[in-house]
Amino acid sequence: MEKQVIKKKLEGEVVSDKMDKTVVISVVSIKTHSKYKKQYKSSKKYKAHDEKNQYKEGDVVIIEACRPLSADKRWRVIKKVK
Repeated sequence: MEKQVIKKKLEGEVVSDKMDKTVVISVVSIKTHSKYKKQYKSSKKYKAHDEKNQYKEGDVVIIEACRPLSADKRWRVIKKVK
């Protein structure tokens, strides 16, 4: 039997495409406060590999975890959502 590796995937918006073969993705998540039970938005930025420099600012994309590609990059852009 072959072991399947499940890779983590996130959806976010490209906020910067100024680097070569790298885009910065902002991922927004909804969290709940433990005491007050109020929901709030939290965002985190990830640097992702874009081999062909095809994704531009404002694009909504899906990124997937991968091996370390540089000091900061641990994600790879899979596809554009819209």
